[in-house]
Parts: sequence; structure tokens; C-alpha cells
Amino acid sequence: MSDLSLHETYMQRCLDLALLGIGTTAPNPMVGSVVVHQLKIIGEGYHHRFGGNHAEVNAIDSVSDKSLLRESTLYVNLEPCSHLGKTPPCADMIIKTGIPRVVIGTADPNPVVAGNGIQRLVNSGVEVISDILKEQCLFLNRRFFTFHNHKRPYIILKWAQTSDGFIDILRDRQTVAEPTWISNELSRMLVHKWRAEEDAILVGTNTALKDNPRLNLREWTGKQPLRLVIDRKLTLPDDLQVFNPSSPVIIFNQVKQGVQGNIRYILLPFDRLLSAMMNFLYHEGIQSVIVEGGLMTLDGFIRDNLWDEARVFTGQKLFGKGVPAPEIKGIKPISSLIRQDLICFFFNDRKTD
Repeated sequence: MSDLSLHETYMQRCLDLALLGIGTTAPNPMVGSVVVHQLKIIGEGYHHRFGGNHAEVNAIDSVSDKSLLRESTLYVNLEPCSHLGKTPPCADMIIKTGIPRVVIGTADPNPVVAGNGIQRLVNSGVEVISDILKEQCLFLNRRFFTFHNHKRPYIILKWAQTSDGFIDILRDRQTVAEPTWISNELSRMLVHKWRAEEDAILVGTNTALKDNPRLNLREWTGKQPLRLVIDRKLTLPDDLQVFNPSSPVIIFNQVKQGVQGNIRYILLPFDRLLSAMMNFLYHEGIQSVIVEGGLMTLDGFIRDNLWDEARVFTGQKLFGKGVPAPEIKGIKPISSLIRQDLICFFFNDRKTD
């Protein structure tokens, strides 16, 4: 096996480990690391949660015979940090162990690192090999890279549509009701898992009123996402489930600014709402948003090309007539099945690096 193939094999293990931290490491990226001695993995670890040890520390700590480190190679999918944050700099820790070679998936876009970790290793005589499985490393941490490179959250659109192309039946705007379920129970459980993996969840006025959603986790364990609601004139009733005190809510509007209980009111210009919203969320440190709104909200993101990923369920139901589903044109989806539901994943071609 060639050196490149070996590097890719161990880097893939880093990626597999890193993914175990999804939903718990933000605002930090997901990172995995392995220590290899004479073609054998002698230590491995990943970043479990924000504020905890980084992947490199956990990998090195797991090596039982530390004398082997001076003859080993450390693999990590993201450049080791070089600054003092919640934990000490990983680059300094690696240098101190005497590890002679480090193989990295991709550089860190965070301005406080941005190549400094690699430079610190090189300056100390450590051999550094970079860009191994780079595209896969970028994809894994697409939220983190989008946030730092594009100064906005990573946007995921999600909706369910019937086999004949509708996302809802025709309903009066004033009628508060339960959602009209299209997907099956297993698909709905998956949606709750997705919510646990993102920083925030967004709906518009009509969805908040018509479906009366809670926008929280009930069928999965994890952190509750920040709930975001667009309500331009503050017409939504106070007793809607989305406003319950179980977790914070931000309402984007044109009426008032301030805080009331668990609800924060944010004034934004609605003639450029989405860009203003993205700017606000970036400065709040929100790295990802899953949009579960109705046609108007979803179409707004699609029209402005302000989205990165779309996850579309197609169920077995037929409505005959109703609210038409949004359309994403010119992008071939990746498809899979959950029982009878078809899930299509669309990825915008915007680069994250």
C-alpha cells in the first residue's frame, strides 16, 4: 500500500471518530485523531464536547506506552490549534511529546489558528503533511467552514411533500391546527435527530400559526435548538407552543426590540430580511440553522440562493390539491429510503473552503 493510501486510511478513521461528536462540539468543529506506530494504531480519540479535551489530547492520552510517541505519526482531520482557549494549544502539546510527524486533513479557517498551528509544528522540526482527504474533511465540518469563510450560518432546508407534490392542504390562515403529517414515524424521529445536530431551527409566521409546532426534541436526546420565528407585525398569539418556556426563542420583527421571559425580540429590515438575519446570527455565533418553514419561507431562501443543503421527504400520501412544494432545479439529489419515504439530499455547489 502506498504512503498516500495509508494516510487516507488513517485519515478516514479520524473522520469516523470525529463524527461521534456531532451536535455536541459547536462552536468547535468535529475532530478525530489517531496515533500510528509501525502501521498500527496505538491511540485514538475525538473531541467529545465544547470545553472538553481536543481530539489530539484524547488520542495521545490513550497511548499506553508513551515512549512510542517519538517514533509515531499523529493523524488529525483539522489543523491543531495554536491558541489558548478553553484548553491549552494542541500544537504545543504535540511538540512536547516529541511526535516527529503530523498528518492533517485540512487547515483551520478560524482566524485565531489559520495556519499558525501548522507553522508552529514546522518551526519546531515536526514534519507536516497536509490536505489528506481534504474534501471529505471540509464536508464533515461544513457548518464550521461556512461560518468562518462566509460569515453566516450553514443553512439546511427541510420539508416533506406528498407523492403528487404538495407540502400542505389548503387551510385558512387563522386556523390553528396540528401539522398535516406526510412522512412516517421513523422519518419524523430522524428529523428530531437532525434538530439535535444544529444550533437553531427557523419557521415563518404561517407555519407557527397553522401547525402550532413546538420545534423541540421529543423523539431524540440532545441539546434543544434555539427557536427562530419570523413574525413581521407580531401577530402570532402568545399561547402558541413555539413560545413555551422550555427553551429560548428569537422573534424577527419590525415592531419592537427587547427581551420578555424566554423570548427575545429583534428588529430587522424586512426589505432585506434574510441577509440581515444571517448577519445577526453570525454575530450571535450561530453556526447552523435548519429551516422547517412553509412555502414562502423556503422559497425565500431558494430564491436568494441562501442555502447550503436541502433534505426533502416524499411520502406516500396524495393530496390532489394544496400548497405546492418548493422546487430546487438543476441539482441532482442523493436519495435513500426510510421505509416507504424517499429522502432526497440536495447540496448547493457553493464551496466551503
